[in-house]
Amino acid sequence: MSKERIIFMGTPDFAVATLKALLDANANVVGVITAPDRPAGRGMKLQPSAVKQFAVENGLTVLQPTNLKSEVFLEELKSLKATLQVVVAFRMLPEVVWNMPKHGTFNLHASLLPQYRGAAPINWAVINGEKESGVTTFFLQHQIDTGNIIFQEKVLIGDDETAGELHDKLMLVGADLVVKTLEAIEVGNAPSIPQNTIEGELKEAPKLFKETCKIDWNKPVDEVFNLIRGLSPYPTAFTTVFDGKEKLGLKIFRALKRRDFASSEPGSIKIERDTLSIACSDGWLQILELQMAGKKRMKTEDFLRGVNASALTIVSS
Repeated sequence: MSKERIIFMGTPDFAVATLKALLDANANVVGVITAPDRPAGRGMKLQPSAVKQFAVENGLTVLQPTNLKSEVFLEELKSLKATLQVVVAFRMLPEVVWNMPKHGTFNLHASLLPQYRGAAPINWAVINGEKESGVTTFFLQHQIDTGNIIFQEKVLIGDDETAGELHDKLMLVGADLVVKTLEAIEVGNAPSIPQNTIEGELKEAPKLFKETCKIDWNKPVDEVFNLIRGLSPYPTAFTTVFDGKEKLGLKIFRALKRRDFASSEPGSIKIERDTLSIACSDGWLQILELQMAGKKRMKTEDFLRGVNASALTIVSS
């Protein structure tokens, strides 16, 4: 397919789907840039990124710079003679890198830009209760996620869909959109739409911190429900309970809105037939899946069998 000499930049599983789609489309991928190997697991052994594993398995040249501005790396990059760079779930690039190829660099972003610029677009779309999201390809410019839009593809978000489930849908839709984008660039008819021509109030997608993930049971039930699914399976919404003896931190992966309970004080706990429900300001959430520190993810009924359920209370601070 490809007359372009392509360098692909990416690190996690989300990016692997796109690299695979490019190879399946016979794109001429002359090099792959990914993060350095990092210690992981109990033994803290160095582990390659998902992109590196896939690239090595497919015989591609791999570079793993620690400094994207180092002269050694820049010389290695130039030696690959790329005419186009494709970026998916990588880190911020200096201009000397993104401006190097003749046809520039384009990025795949997991939102409908200009909405949800930032590090966590998938999470924030779900947290904010959006009904649709999507993917965007755009040419890189100085400010992050602000470059001219090439193509977009919309994806609906289900009422109880988690960020993890949306991630997997966008990963596949995004891979196809990158191939479509490459084909348009190859024949010279790729759109280039300035983002400032798109009207509407902008919603951001900043990095997620621990405080973002802490559940405030004084919030409305819809807001807490969306927070839980928007942070599932990672980094995960959490709360703290007291079981009569000690405080237990609980990550909550799935919940169900209950409409059959009378309103109660936010943070109240109700145990019924192996179910655990917690009151919000205007309703109840039944907790379906959770995880205690040091334990595996489990169904709530399994958790209740291992604690003094009748003594459980929410720790408010």
